[in-house]
Amino acid sequence: MINKLFDSVESAMADIQDGATILIGGFGMAGMPAELIDALIAQGARDLTIVNNNAGNGDTGLAALLKTERVRKIICSFPRQADSYVFDSLYHAGKIELELVPQGNLAERIRAAGAGIGGFFTRTAYGTPLAEGKETRIIDGQGYVYETPIHADFALIKALRADRWGNLTYRKTARNFGPIMAMAAKCPIVQVSEIVELGELDPEHIVTPGLFVKRVVKVDGASQAAA
Repeated sequence: MINKLFDSVESAMADIQDGATILIGGFGMAGMPAELIDALIAQGARDLTIVNNNAGNGDTGLAALLKTERVRKIICSFPRQADSYVFDSLYHAGKIELELVPQGNLAERIRAAGAGIGGFFTRTAYGTPLAEGKETRIIDGQGYVYETPIHADFALIKALRADRWGNLTYRKTARNFGPIMAMAAKCPIVQVSEIVELGELDPEHIVTPGLFVKRVVKVDGASQAAA
């Protein structure tokens, strides 16, 4: 019997190893898997590479993870918002490495990993410092930069509902990077607000099929308001 449900966030996160690359869903606070991030902090893995849209807000969630100084590198598109002071202080102290990726490129690099695409050419960042050291090509008179997929060991994702097979639905904009991150990681771990019986999810509403999910854990009281 296929059953991807875990009893606790601790058991779902127990085998994340030092040096892992982890995709973390969310656009700011919308769709951020806060309870999974807290469990990762408690679990203690170090020397991590984190892939996220931004570099944390305030002192909670991703920012709290960065504050532990167990993240070696972050790959993101928006590291310098007003309340990203944790990342800012770490970066200026030389305690964290940043790979800055334009947002469209970030999404496509993650999607490419899940789709089995070896890379792609994009006009974004051509002729800028972000293209330095990368292959470039002129196509139909326009300059393009070659970008590579972003594969990961784990993905931490927040969804709204799941069944025991791992089929997922999301709440509005909390969906954001979740579907493509689930496809790009060896072990996607998902926190949800509700577990339903098989057949209760309308097939037309399932965004992420269970094929792309390894572990699901119900988080009691997890807010879905930030969407």
